[in-house]
Amino acid sequence: MLLEVKDVNIYYGVIHAIKNASFEVNQGEIVALIGANGAGKTSIMHTISGLIHSQSGSIQFDGNEISKISAHKIPGLGLIQVPEGRHVFTQMTVMENLEMGAYLRKDKEGIEADLEKIFKRFPRLKERKNQLAGTLSGGEQQMLAMGRALMSKPKLLLLDEPSMGLSPILVNEIFDIIKSINKDGVTVLLVEQNANKALSIANRAYVLETGAITVHGDADEVAANPKVREAYLG
Repeated sequence: MLLEVKDVNIYYGVIHAIKNASFEVNQGEIVALIGANGAGKTSIMHTISGLIHSQSGSIQFDGNEISKISAHKIPGLGLIQVPEGRHVFTQMTVMENLEMGAYLRKDKEGIEADLEKIFKRFPRLKERKNQLAGTLSGGEQQMLAMGRALMSKPKLLLLDEPSMGLSPILVNEIFDIIKSINKDGVTVLLVEQNANKALSIANRAYVLETGAITVHGDADEVAANPKVREAYLG
């Protein structure tokens, strides 16, 4: 097991945002975490990546307890988040953004080889490598955020709402890219409002409702669940 979240509780003041959340991600899987807006999906992502700390419970990643580790130390363990809203460095070029992804690495040749792989996977980034990231379209910025994350050589990639604000054609493209990244050996935890798309590529899924996990299982089972169908799959 690569990631195990166990009995995690998060409070914002008096609001109990995440209630005894437990789930796991195994090596090589795509696991989807789906739920309505405000269900607490991003809070869980922020807790895993150390941006907020849970009041109780444990988070084990690759055999290490990480629930009390500072956010800046988490990437060095191989756990990389692509945040909601992309957050590329808008005043830096595409190339500089990608190089930032590799800032913890010392293997110059490996970095060069990985840059080539990124450009092969995202030809548009190669075309625009000297362009400021802020001038890219939303879809291109999403690709850049994913490319930058891959430059860190993640063991686990956390993707928070990768399809947000994208056209249907681009959404399909992004989900194809997620599948191919996973095929190349990167484990993925995907938080996504587009439940149909998320369940179509995931191995397993968890449904989060007002801070509590209410349904979980193989993605096909979750997609066939009448309550899930009614609430999320239209």
